[in-house]
Amino acid sequence: MSLRNEAPFRLGVVEGFFGTEWSWQARHDYADFLVQHGFNTYLYAPKAEALLRKAWHEPFPQEKLDKLNSLAEYYHARQLDFGVGLSPFEVYRNFDTSSRDLLAGKLEQINSFNPSVLCILFDDMQGNFPELARQQVEITEFITEKCTADNFIFCPTYYSDDPKLVEHFGDKPENYLEDIGKYLDPAIDIFWTGPEVFSALYSVEHLQSVAEKLKRLPLIWDNYPVNDAERMTDFLHLAPFPDQNEVLQKYSAGHLANPMNQAYLSQLPLFTLSSQYQGIANDNLLSQACQTLCPPGLAECIVQDAGLFQTQGLSGITSETKAKLKDRYKVYANHPMAKEIIDWLDGNYAFDPNCLT
Repeated sequence: MSLRNEAPFRLGVVEGFFGTEWSWQARHDYADFLVQHGFNTYLYAPKAEALLRKAWHEPFPQEKLDKLNSLAEYYHARQLDFGVGLSPFEVYRNFDTSSRDLLAGKLEQINSFNPSVLCILFDDMQGNFPELARQQVEITEFITEKCTADNFIFCPTYYSDDPKLVEHFGDKPENYLEDIGKYLDPAIDIFWTGPEVFSALYSVEHLQSVAEKLKRLPLIWDNYPVNDAERMTDFLHLAPFPDQNEVLQKYSAGHLANPMNQAYLSQLPLFTLSSQYQGIANDNLLSQACQTLCPPGLAECIVQDAGLFQTQGLSGITSETKAKLKDRYKVYANHPMAKEIIDWLDGNYAFDPNCLT
């Protein structure tokens, strides 16, 4: 399998990180950003949303349903796919009548806000169980029968060749990916992060090998510019994406980026991603992003400081320099990017120890 099929290439954002969630205002603002810059998909799957993860069996309160319904309507009105990530934590341990009833109830609630896409996520779970693939496929079949979404995306427990997944979640069952590919409905996309959990590059050879196992082109979950891992929380990832669009457009089903806890600053690297898919690739994409998305003075500050934020990080910045940076950005404190920089300098984005990878 070398070339993608006729399905539209999915390009977008998956809010799928640990730590501080985005505000509901930021999520609404993202619809306008995405449609303006050529993206087509947003997936709501924050790790802090317990009611979609370890507490999946508990119902959403009406207030949360109202917010999700409003958000979905906002995206649909802009002709964007709005999706949600459901992670029924280790339900395959005992997928009995009680579990099925609880899962059906949660799906009924999800149907009420009419997502275009439902993601069925089996990541961040123990995986060293016999017949894991067959059990996960059975659960997926149950979910797809009950859910009214137009499209489905499956995330395997072992979503990369990275050995750290085995380290944290147990030995991968023999032929796990091959069995997923064999038994899972071919209309369902499958997430893949690449050779590593945090992959910088995706070679043709790697993508072809994965596609052969999965019996379909992988859908890339790109863990850039995300900064939720313990070694990353100190940094702001503002540098442009590596230019991989020609390879990914041919050898993957789509490219979804997992952004930073800082929603508005994440738009800077995301702008460079959309530019690359439009055939715009040069050494000044970050500067172009800042000039497009920020007022002039703030744009100049971010371009000047981006390298410091990306490579030196909080622990490498002296107290004196932090104070000077805060004074610089306070001039633009009414802009959400400047506010995020100030909050970051103040240490307000704490590492979530639930993030194992």
